[in-house]
Amino acid sequence: MNKGFSQFNFTNEIGAVVGPVAFHSDFGERKDSETNMGNTGFGIGILHYMNFTYLRTYSYGWFPNFFNQHFKVRNELSYNKTNLNNFGKWVDPSRTGENAERLRQHSGSSQNFNIGSQLEYYPLSIRAFEAMDFPLAPYIGLGIQYTFYTTTVETGYGNGNINDSDNFYQPWVNATNPNFNEDSFLFDGNSSTFTLIGSIGTRYKLTKLSDLVFDMKFEYFFDDFVDGLNHNLPSNKTNDWLVWFNVGYIHYLDNN
Repeated sequence: MNKGFSQFNFTNEIGAVVGPVAFHSDFGERKDSETNMGNTGFGIGILHYMNFTYLRTYSYGWFPNFFNQHFKVRNELSYNKTNLNNFGKWVDPSRTGENAERLRQHSGSSQNFNIGSQLEYYPLSIRAFEAMDFPLAPYIGLGIQYTFYTTTVETGYGNGNINDSDNFYQPWVNATNPNFNEDSFLFDGNSSTFTLIGSIGTRYKLTKLSDLVFDMKFEYFFDDFVDGLNHNLPSNKTNDWLVWFNVGYIHYLDNN
């Protein structure tokens, strides 16, 4: 087969990934295993890779050749959703107080549409992997996305009105501006934010023009309302973030 070059001097790869999402937010207790296991959702993504392995360059310098053989640009459009509940000792059945019941009755969800890019580094030669010299190609990646998120807030406590501060955990209410409706720790609606992303994973060579990809991606939101909750207690130390474990299929559109 002859070499194929795109008009932008890189080859193209497309693919898709799916897998579970572990959402870490203000719901539940920090570093609690039940919280980490409970607030999980699902994600799906469409991928496009810019592959510079066969880039025609007139430079014989070390850096251009090293970059071509060890880096790819990954562009991604993805969606994930997680239903959220409070877990940990504060909602243990042994706790019979009204605040414990407020936490048990409080739930929500977070839906996120993400678009962005990351640069992936492959320690082994990309071209050698594509020639099937070895079956695995590990990588690490770093990039940025823009996230459009939709949150919902629900409570079954009292009258069920999310605008009634008496229906929610009172330490949150007491740590908030007295005017609950103007400066609430809750957010029910749509917004957007930037997201820092990092990945670690590997590709597995199926055929000359196809790979499996196994990936663990970390997403840190530059916003603390992605889960619909941003209380002002000292335990709220970070913005919302998630970990996405996914597996996918990659197809090479043009290659040697």
